[in-house]
Amino acid sequence: MTDERESGLTLNPKYDANGLVTAVITDEADGAVLMVGHMNAEALAKSMETRTTVFFSRSRQRLWQKGESSGNVLHIVDMRIDCDQDAIWIVARPEGPTCHTGTRSCFYRRVTDAGLEPV
Repeated sequence: MTDERESGLTLNPKYDANGLVTAVITDEADGAVLMVGHMNAEALAKSMETRTTVFFSRSRQRLWQKGESSGNVLHIVDMRIDCDQDAIWIVARPEGPTCHTGTRSCFYRRVTDAGLEPV
């Protein structure tokens, strides 16, 4: 492989047409998926600097730190980027529930043939 983005050691995220990269957040305690968010370059830089998750809200069109109003901050334990640098995986230590609904994870419903069911 000769693509520096895929084989090198330089952080060079491949942002989409909207300037965003997808971030998947899991719990350090048990590996559960807590949420999926999006980061622009500024959100990624602030997350790396503060070691807490900062995202770009597509609906509000602004940066937001997870927990800025709820206090339920996600503390970054480990941050990895995939092979072509278009997705980020963050292992975090949650301080309270992650979802705005008050659940531990945003993935609190299972998809079944009959519809959705709580997990």
